[in-house]
Amino acid sequence: MPSLDFFLAVYEIVRLIPKGRVSTYGAIAKALGAPGSARTVGYAMNASHYKNPPVPAHRVLNRKGWLTGKHHFKTPKTMQRLLEKEGHCIVNDALLNFDKVFWDPLRELQG
Repeated sequence: MPSLDFFLAVYEIVRLIPKGRVSTYGAIAKALGAPGSARTVGYAMNASHYKNPPVPAHRVLNRKGWLTGKHHFKTPKTMQRLLEKEGHCIVNDALLNFDKVFWDPLRELQG
């Protein structure tokens, strides 16, 4: 069973992802020192939808830029709509230009 502390740490990082940028389950897990815990980050995203302050879970994708978590939102199109509202283009459940908008918490939060 994942710990509440781990989920809270995930939420802290996800709240730092800038609007217009995205990260991945694996990158967040790695930033938390748990590189094998990408799936647990996904569980945290599934549980985040009613947190206050809000957690922008729509900004967390799989390592290929696919919207694999879309079924855990209010509707299967909600995640896509939220990303498009931030200026992203989605085709066949994949974010175009994923590499250009990828936000790596390890790199971005060092300093």
